[in-house]
Amino acid sequence: MSSETSVVAEQCRLREWAAQIRDCQSRPAGMSIVSWCACHGITKANYYYRLRRVRKACLEAVRAEMPAQQMVPVQPELLQHQEQIGRNLRPGLDISIKGFSIHVAESTSMSLLADVLKVVRHAE
Repeated sequence: MSSETSVVAEQCRLREWAAQIRDCQSRPAGMSIVSWCACHGITKANYYYRLRRVRKACLEAVRAEMPAQQMVPVQPELLQHQEQIGRNLRPGLDISIKGFSIHVAESTSMSLLADVLKVVRHAE
């Protein structure tokens, strides 16, 4: 029971801190964080501690909401397709998006591929 109480208390505290952070971020132009903190009775160090804790909680919430990565089925004949480039035969999968060509081999890291696809998605 006390662990449930602790969780609820922490959630309430994080909501209060998030409201303070939003208030600080919408402070008047020209007012420093130090001045805002002094007006609200907290130290600059305490403000940044709260900011860090709220960001961490938000990141954890986003990760919890993200669906598990799924495997996308690819027809075997596409994976075994070999494209001749110059004199080299390269087994794997070639992807063309927005004028970019990406060659994905069996040894290509999934994290590298995900990063490359994010960059290409935002490219113009």
